[in-house]
Amino acid sequence: MTQLFAVHSTYGLATAVAAIDEGLLGDAADRVLVPFVSARVPETVVGIGIDPSLESLRGRFDRVEDLGVLLGAQHPSDWQPSDADLPLLEKLLTRAWGIDPGDLELFVQSPQVAPARTLMSIFPRARLSIIGDGLMTYSPMRVALGRLVAARIGQVVYADVVPGVRPLVGSPFATPLPVPPSRFQQVLRETDSGAPVVDASGAALDDAVPTVLVLGQYLSALGLLSVREEAALHRDLVDRAMTWSPQRVVFKAHPAAPPLQSDAVRERVLSLGLEYAEYRGALPAEVLAERIDAVAVVAGFSTALPTVRATLGIPVGSAGTTRLLARLAPFENSNRVPLAIVDALTRDDVPAADPAHLQLLIDALGHAMQPEIAGHLRPRAELLLRTLAPSERDRYFAPERLSLLRLPGAPAERPVRRMLRSAGGVGRVEQWRLTALGARNRAARVWRVMRGR
Repeated sequence: MTQLFAVHSTYGLATAVAAIDEGLLGDAADRVLVPFVSARVPETVVGIGIDPSLESLRGRFDRVEDLGVLLGAQHPSDWQPSDADLPLLEKLLTRAWGIDPGDLELFVQSPQVAPARTLMSIFPRARLSIIGDGLMTYSPMRVALGRLVAARIGQVVYADVVPGVRPLVGSPFATPLPVPPSRFQQVLRETDSGAPVVDASGAALDDAVPTVLVLGQYLSALGLLSVREEAALHRDLVDRAMTWSPQRVVFKAHPAAPPLQSDAVRERVLSLGLEYAEYRGALPAEVLAERIDAVAVVAGFSTALPTVRATLGIPVGSAGTTRLLARLAPFENSNRVPLAIVDALTRDDVPAADPAHLQLLIDALGHAMQPEIAGHLRPRAELLLRTLAPSERDRYFAPERLSLLRLPGAPAERPVRRMLRSAGGVGRVEQWRLTALGARNRAARVWRVMRGR
């Protein structure tokens, strides 16, 4: 049997490798890594297929077949061939990669979009598995895959960084296959060359100074915040870091973020009388936190927060989650579940991080976000919303969404809105008009019959 892994991120690759090392994926005569670059401008990033720091991870596979080389100038995310071309592509890829399509297990990351979705359609006889993509794995599918594809998804392989909570992607048919956090962290450590960790000026960071690691996120690029609001958020992150009384703050900016982020963090750190350092190296945040012996890690809603919490036991904190939860649009935005998870894990006011409660919250959000795809979760949503305090309900659920789905906790409808509300595809007023028109037409027919016409 051949196992083919189509992944695009270090996190996804590390998840797959950790699952292999843990013996969760069984035996395979041939394991093929099919890496691709998902960035809109591929030339600006180093893909996982050639990144030197990932060489040992690539060594777990028998060979590497770069999808970008096969597609040439076409961006992998734009690879959406017509249905008529799929049989031909199956034959071409079977020959190019030397595989048996009848004895194939396909592992994909980000199954809702190309190229993963395309590969699942090209190989109609392959067994399918999903490789987790950090906290996004806990969100429901945002598009329906189609019965012929969805029925073949057997399992979801994911790093168990929120212990006790099952992911929603692939639900309800796919079997969750959690990778132990210790094994995942062990694989991430392989990306560390062991070279000294230094800041932007070349000064060593791996000393004994009590340090909080602050992670930047480029939320203004997603339209969630303005540039000025994002700068203010990063100052709030520094204030949150003060909870742990550090002597130094190390800032790891988002690779695509403008210098304004770093400026905001530096100014705030120095104003508080602390040491400031900026890390621009390639180490993942989870490895960097361990190398600098961070006393805590603070961010917006980065996947690194639950990961370092679960794998290293390092305390985590966040800032701005309440505002972002209220502003995130549309409601079905896939960032909502990751944001809610981080919010729950980093709150001090309520025990929202209890796994059973957190699972119920994620299930309810999943249904509210995708009521058709996650329709099986409606009883769970109703259970939570019937017992949730109004302040907690309003924190995570928009009243308009509850009204639209007629879920518990929805505000009472005004008479006029109730009259206009859709019923069976038309508004209530229109339904009454059509009913009256039908009754009038029936009465007219009866009258004509009685008159012999």
